[in-house]
Amino acid sequence: MSERTLPEIPTVADLPGKVRLRVAPSPTGDPHVGTAYMSLFNLAFARQQGGRFLLRIEDTDRARFRADSEQQVFDTLEWLGLTWDEGPDKGGPCAPYRQSERLDTYRPYVDRLLAESKAYECWCSTERLTQMREIQQKTKQPTGYDRLCLGKTREERAALPGFSETPVVRMLIPDDVELEFDDLIRGRVSAPRPDDQVILKADGFPTYHLAVVVDDHEMGITHVVRGEEWISSTPKHILLYRWFGLEPPQWAHMPLLRNTDKSKISKRKNPAARLTWFREQGYLPEALVNFLALLAYPPATNEDGTDREVFSFDEFSAGFDWRKVNPVGPIFDLKKLDWLNGVYIRGLSVGELASRLLPFLVDDGIVGDNPSLGELARLKAVTALVQTRMAHLSEAPPLVRPFFVPDDALEIAEDARAALGDNAAEVIEAAGRALGDIDDHGTGVLGSDSGWTAEAIETALRTAIVDGLGIKPKFAFGPLRTAVSGARISPPLFESMEILGKTSTLNRLAALLATM
Repeated sequence: MSERTLPEIPTVADLPGKVRLRVAPSPTGDPHVGTAYMSLFNLAFARQQGGRFLLRIEDTDRARFRADSEQQVFDTLEWLGLTWDEGPDKGGPCAPYRQSERLDTYRPYVDRLLAESKAYECWCSTERLTQMREIQQKTKQPTGYDRLCLGKTREERAALPGFSETPVVRMLIPDDVELEFDDLIRGRVSAPRPDDQVILKADGFPTYHLAVVVDDHEMGITHVVRGEEWISSTPKHILLYRWFGLEPPQWAHMPLLRNTDKSKISKRKNPAARLTWFREQGYLPEALVNFLALLAYPPATNEDGTDREVFSFDEFSAGFDWRKVNPVGPIFDLKKLDWLNGVYIRGLSVGELASRLLPFLVDDGIVGDNPSLGELARLKAVTALVQTRMAHLSEAPPLVRPFFVPDDALEIAEDARAALGDNAAEVIEAAGRALGDIDDHGTGVLGSDSGWTAEAIETALRTAIVDGLGIKPKFAFGPLRTAVSGARISPPLFESMEILGKTSTLNRLAALLATM
């Protein structure tokens, strides 16, 4: 191919956004929490700079591709509020945003490298490559392709062992390949020398290394933010930019998230590596975003100069600075996230928290898909009682269930029954008599006022049990908790009785008494 017929490399012009950043997950299973982590830092900088944030699906790994994974990426990032400006579901000036729909895009780049002798075809079989690596490892040689196919025609290579009918295309890494580059987080970085990387697979799909450079160029990406595991690949990418005559982006390699034993967090070993897990466990999205920001970034600062670990995405974005990112791999400490989640739960209005609890209660069968106004009103009242008793939304069902089950369907937990003292029956009988004297008839203009209040209930029970039976307050009400909730530990007792109402409360006291 002559110089005149070399494929043209597109230039990028008139794309929106002062800066353009992207996240590019692979749909190979449940989204990794690292996808949210990278998205957060990309989006924070893009929003601060008035730029654009893109979502690109890198689905060229067809062996590990999972059809439902892409939608999970959309759903989980939307849930976290990490929304993108361009992507497969939104469109944009650089569509398509799935690599599998861009295969015709990559071939001209490959042809250009082949024509300029910067790449070559390789017919080595998988078995031959495996054997080559084993020998290199045993003899303690540097691992990498040995260039058996370089400079050979198909016929010449076919005469040698380990031949595969369909070739791949490899980069021809020059001796003077640049191994150092500037990183926004780490400063000047030195990477190891790469081997002759495959850039086009036998199935016609590009490898990550070619596709990422082509796509980032054609989508106008100005800043590539990714995990530190890609530092060793950056010289290959910089070389491709140079060969194509393109301006490389700025690089920012984020520290890897690590387990408490310092190992890299992975979906195989840690359920918290699955982004869907956090939603299942009842974490609030704003708490998770706050937590992910703290993993590699210092806390916000109060006006008096003290640290503030609770902050919003907007606050994080407004003060964002790449120089503040800590390059040391942070420990993924779920205890810290649990604390944050509790802070955010307590900070919600009762109505907002009730609405967030509802899906967990529906899934548990406590309420139906279309709860009545009465059920919603009761849920709001119960939510006010349990708001300070949860670290996760998923903890709500056992706390809320006693308020929604029929009196005769309430189950008494074995540990609660076992803890009942010898005087439990006497306590329950005294409580029944005292509560029976409280007038619960509706009064007032709408009939919504009643003498059946937490204050009246507490006064009656203390008089009957603490004063009347001489039982110390901390021991006086255990049997009543068990009767009302079925458990040893329950939401505040007197408020629970008020919500249940006089009839249900007395029914439950009588039901437990009948089994003693």
